[in-house]
Amino acid sequence: MHPEDVAVLANRMADEIERVIIGKGDVVRRVLVGLLAGGHVLIEDIPGVGKTMLARSTAKVIGGVFHRIQFTPDLLPADITGISIYNQRTQEFSFRPGPVFANVLLADEINRATPKLQSALLESMDERQVTVEGVSHRLPDPFLVIATENPIEFRGTHPLPETQLDRFLLRIDVGYPSRDAEVEILKRQRTAHPIEAVEAVTSPEEMIEARIAVRQVHIDSAIQEYIVRLVEATRTHPEVILGASPRGSLALQHAAQAVAAMQGRDYVIPDDVKGIAVACLGHRVITGGGGSDGVRGLLAGMLEDVPVPEVSAR
Repeated sequence: MHPEDVAVLANRMADEIERVIIGKGDVVRRVLVGLLAGGHVLIEDIPGVGKTMLARSTAKVIGGVFHRIQFTPDLLPADITGISIYNQRTQEFSFRPGPVFANVLLADEINRATPKLQSALLESMDERQVTVEGVSHRLPDPFLVIATENPIEFRGTHPLPETQLDRFLLRIDVGYPSRDAEVEILKRQRTAHPIEAVEAVTSPEEMIEARIAVRQVHIDSAIQEYIVRLVEATRTHPEVILGASPRGSLALQHAAQAVAAMQGRDYVIPDDVKGIAVACLGHRVITGGGGSDGVRGLLAGMLEDVPVPEVSAR
């Protein structure tokens, strides 16, 4: 598969998802960046703006398995990963997979789970496997976690630790729809929900090929140095307590490759990096205050200050 093929595929997926998620093309494409780059996506927004429908639509367009976990304080790690059950007839233990065995997993309100439960996701997100009773079980491929958080309601929540946040390729928000988009939502859902009409435009096997093509997208050494300078800026800024790690540099590179491929190019340009940098680095940076909006402002300033390399097309 070539980047031109990835672009065609991404456009088909985006068009199908936007039958449900109306007026949020940028949000849809960022989720597809996560899918194509092999990363996970954290959506931080209020209830009712379409986060669940976005995850369901993504699973449907790739013809994959979708599972949803509603995170609560009383949930146990086995409720996610699965358990080994003793079969009296065969006198053997057999593994019963949990909901994490999916192509697209919606971890709804992930910050309502206990830290122990949150950590149960770390292995699956990072290594694409779960280990139960000392036995490792591979997860389906592709595997995408879309986790949600409510940024307003904090009662009974447990903020995600830095180690967990670092496993997400991107953090995005959906936001309210425009007036025209909301009117269109009302029209489309007057008699039925459009999610039922969403069709698969690809397959998990083709998505694996697309991911391989994304990793083959050329990235010039000057742009790699640009990425590192951006990440270094997050570590040296006087208002930053904790900057992005080398995992952030890798994430930004892979996300930029996906952005380039989705535009049909086999090479990365600086604008690919700049366009995705805030979503890729914002949740990896801790400041003294100001919340996520303050971090976005700092990163926007860094993008203005760090010199952009001049790179010619291949």
